[in-house]
Amino acid sequence: MHKFVCFGEVLFDVFPDEKKIGGAPLNVACRLQQLDNEVALISAVGDDKNGQNILSYLKKEGVQTEEISILENQKTGEVEVSLNTKGNASYTIPHPSAWDKIPITSTSKIKVAQANAFVFGSLSTRDDVSKETLYKLLEYASYPVFDVNLRAPFYTKDILIHLMNKAKFIKFNDEELYEIAGFLDSPYHNLEQNILFISHKTSTKHICVTKGEHGGVLLFNEKLYYNSGYQIKVKDTVGAGDSFLATLLSFLLQHKNPQKAIDFACAVGAMVAANSGANPKILSNQIESFVNSKLKY
Repeated sequence: MHKFVCFGEVLFDVFPDEKKIGGAPLNVACRLQQLDNEVALISAVGDDKNGQNILSYLKKEGVQTEEISILENQKTGEVEVSLNTKGNASYTIPHPSAWDKIPITSTSKIKVAQANAFVFGSLSTRDDVSKETLYKLLEYASYPVFDVNLRAPFYTKDILIHLMNKAKFIKFNDEELYEIAGFLDSPYHNLEQNILFISHKTSTKHICVTKGEHGGVLLFNEKLYYNSGYQIKVKDTVGAGDSFLATLLSFLLQHKNPQKAIDFACAVGAMVAANSGANPKILSNQIESFVNSKLKY
């Protein structure tokens, strides 16, 4: 069992006909917990019903909530989610919300220092309070994992470059990869060349790129690993990339074969997209059966 700490937004995803608990760090944390890891979340909620519901949900999932602050003067976050005809999501994210004001605590520093990996995203830097807390916690992290999550207008070139330089593992989707490669003045157009370019520029040996229904690419210690995706009927893509990342990290920290890690990560991402919402229950034997039905090792 490995120890993970996830930092950033916890909120409700508000769909046209329902609302569900979400936020990328929360989704990653829940999937890591389902994969039998020890997981803590550092975030903030308001002193309101939505906040109480999120805390109750996380405790039921087995995620540690001691470092989720309850703020009396802020509302728990809500995000409006729109789905297109292919189930791809777009988001409207009001500011400020409680997770924009995450305070630093002495116990959160200890949590991060004791963790095998510290997972954070770029969205949590849109407000100076949470950004400064993140920057301080990064000083204590042994294996910082940067989950790039570009949501215009909530990021800047300088912040992204700073976080990439701090990270030991970076996860992009393919559109984010090309946008950031452009920030860094990459001369390349090829996906693999840009992965290697960013790895060299940021001294990051571990990078993964998701490609939606076309799977993903993993750079791990100077070698590239590929999965071309799985045929599924998409319900919605909310949380699929988060579960991909959680599964990949869980496997890699167990020193599993990187090819097996990306195969299983893509499988879990596909299984999430085939369900409604970000955190459907998926059992280990279901993942194994799904992968075995598609691949032969």
